[in-house]
Amino acid sequence: MSALEFRPWPKTPRLKRSMVVSEKIDGTNACVIVTEDGQVGAQSRNRLIEPGKDNAGFALWAYANAAELADILGPGYHYGEWWGSGIQRGYGLSAGERRFSLFNVPRWRFVLPEKLAFREREGLPVPEGLGVVPELYEGDFSTEKIVELTTDLDDGGSIAAPGFMRPEGVIVYLPAANQGFKVLLENDHLPKGANA
Repeated sequence: MSALEFRPWPKTPRLKRSMVVSEKIDGTNACVIVTEDGQVGAQSRNRLIEPGKDNAGFALWAYANAAELADILGPGYHYGEWWGSGIQRGYGLSAGERRFSLFNVPRWRFVLPEKLAFREREGLPVPEGLGVVPELYEGDFSTEKIVELTTDLDDGGSIAAPGFMRPEGVIVYLPAANQGFKVLLENDHLPKGANA
């Protein structure tokens, strides 16, 4: 007979705290991995990838910019969306133009632009298309604010790609729960993969 083991119920975060809302971009999930010793790798949502065994060209981009990404991002797993020409909605980008937008808005919204500007001033290479998903709001949790932001996005189009009028939706990140939730502009009521 096995021994009984105590397992506590996890703490329940409070809902009415802060939230960060960013534009949800319709591309493909991607991640730049930087090890402590500066080795750079790439992954999709489900697997490690490399040039030749790639996901929409992301590994090729990450490996081509490995030294710059290691210097700019530092050690860690840096998740984001790989999007643009030939990927999902495309966002009006053509001729192979693609972008990698980091998800962690609170961490990168000010730091990344400063690092990229520094590299440009110093004449150092900057990875083409590296950015952060657009932050739409940071403040108190409010379902009314989420509705307002999705309505603005639906009416005004993408912030990530100005002029593109079919943005996907928003991500609502709740720091107290360390969890993001998506709100889609089309078919939000359907499970992923279900047809409208």
